[in-house]
Amino acid sequence: QVQLVESGGGSVQPGGSLRLSCAASGSGFRINAMGWYRQAPGSLRELVASITRGGNTNYADSVKGRFTISRDNAKNTMFLQMNNLKPEDTAVYYCNANVLSTGSAVYYEYDSWGQGTQVTVSS
Repeated sequence: QVQLVESGGGSVQPGGSLRLSCAASGSGFRINAMGWYRQAPGSLRELVASITRGGNTNYADSVKGRFTISRDNAKNTMFLQMNNLKPEDTAVYYCNANVLSTGSAVYYEYDSWGQGTQVTVSS
């Protein structure tokens, strides 16, 4: 199974920036689409941004123009550059990947999740 590890969270003031990273490790896999989700206390987990293996991106309306998602397929990593952060961006951010397992005779797909990283925006 692929393991995803997020990093880069922290506390910033409104208007500040953070860059999240997600690194995938394991063997016998290929990562298809990836995405960042977030969950604030008392709220459902929501999609923030997604990116296909080919680089096509999609953003939640609330982050368009402020966040940028990117990935490095060769290094199995994904990033989320977050600018002009607002208090409502405060949440635990999770990395998600749709994984194709190629380590056996039968290939199969599954979703993998990271453990989450806290982002807090407060003055």
